[in-house]
Amino acid sequence: MEHVFDAVIVGAGQAASLAGPLTKAGWTVALVEKRWLGGTCVNVGCTPTKAMVASAKAAYTAAHAGEFGVLGGADVRVDLKKVKARKDAIVLNFRSKNEAAFASMKGCTLFHGIGRFEAPDRLRVGDDVLSSKHFFLNVGARPRIPKMPGIDDVAFLTSTTILDLEVLPEHLIVVGGSYVGLEFAQMFRRFGSKVTVVEKGATLLGHEDNDVCGGITEILEAEDIALRFHAECLALARGPSGVVVHVGCKDGSPEIHGSHVLLAVGRDPNTDDLGLELAGLSANSQGFVEVDDQLRTPIEGIWALGDCNGRGGFTHTSYNDADIVAADVLDGGSRRATDRIPIHALYTDPPLAQVGMNERQVRERGRPALMGIRQMSTIGRAIEKGETHGFMKVLVDAETQEILGGTILGVGGDEAIHCIATAMYARQPASLLARSVHIHPTVAELIPTVFQDLQPLVP
Repeated sequence: MEHVFDAVIVGAGQAASLAGPLTKAGWTVALVEKRWLGGTCVNVGCTPTKAMVASAKAAYTAAHAGEFGVLGGADVRVDLKKVKARKDAIVLNFRSKNEAAFASMKGCTLFHGIGRFEAPDRLRVGDDVLSSKHFFLNVGARPRIPKMPGIDDVAFLTSTTILDLEVLPEHLIVVGGSYVGLEFAQMFRRFGSKVTVVEKGATLLGHEDNDVCGGITEILEAEDIALRFHAECLALARGPSGVVVHVGCKDGSPEIHGSHVLLAVGRDPNTDDLGLELAGLSANSQGFVEVDDQLRTPIEGIWALGDCNGRGGFTHTSYNDADIVAADVLDGGSRRATDRIPIHALYTDPPLAQVGMNERQVRERGRPALMGIRQMSTIGRAIEKGETHGFMKVLVDAETQEILGGTILGVGGDEAIHCIATAMYARQPASLLARSVHIHPTVAELIPTVFQDLQPLVP
């Protein structure tokens, strides 16, 4: 059966919020989703993982209650089945709200199934053919399965399948020392598993500043998480306890025996089954659909949003993509992807938050700059909470006083970073924050102090 719509949105992830302004403007919209409404974030990403991070935090706090004068049993045990049940209930609540929102949206029709182009203006979903002058690709991404020896011989976990575990791994080996891998590593160590992180590079989070990499390393090692670097010869094999990871590291044993292995080596966009070639499009070498600054593809009438366009890969950038496209098609194109300031967080405990440029990028730019830094161990609120790992750091252009970026590794950093982000969006100089008055006692109250203590960034 053929249907004609003003717009077709392929994928019901976060950028599918575009359906709201389009239907309010009187457009008829088809929303195509092959699995769950809400996309990665709600179903297998932010929502479930942060719910489990909260359970892990509760376990850690209970185990360390004696440090706060709270007496209790030292033998803290985690029931992973109950952790999963709590997580599942939260996910179902969020998913149900998404389903209700789209179901009540006048002018929006939901199609379940895989969408595949037949032409630039036509998409097939099962027996239905959707015709439109406007297609918005929002197909998201999935965990990357690397090509490595033994991958077909061993049962492995991904960031999606690990969410379904109901029994704790005895020894979880995490392959990949970046954001996803480190969150799960700390989480399962706090649940009670032995954990080893295997990283091909020389450090964790190799794209971050050296002090950030070092700080995260110290935090994880303090919780008895084993770290193995220079793992340049990765291979998997079956072992007596479950799995063997051959690492070929320069230091230490050349293999690690564990009960479970989690592959956390990145994500691939879900663009391979879209039939892009029939729409006149192609994905680049990484699988992304390339777009311009207004998220338009080279084919008129087709946009790409969210994880599949290579412009962010975060929930907040996906939402922003929807705002940009709505402005483009409804208001004459007044917004662009380059208007936004890069901002992201790693949800270890304590978290890492970063906005704008980091120190490495500022140094590469080559212009004179100023830097302020403050250790969390000097911040009253952190001391009172007993969470003194990390630091905050800000970077400023020495000639213009433009705020270039900020990093907070420490308790509350994922919230406090927005003080800096807001000033950057307002295009205010560093003096604005240096003269601000923040509530005491908070972590954010030290942001003005950091801006008051700027020093030249030495080569």
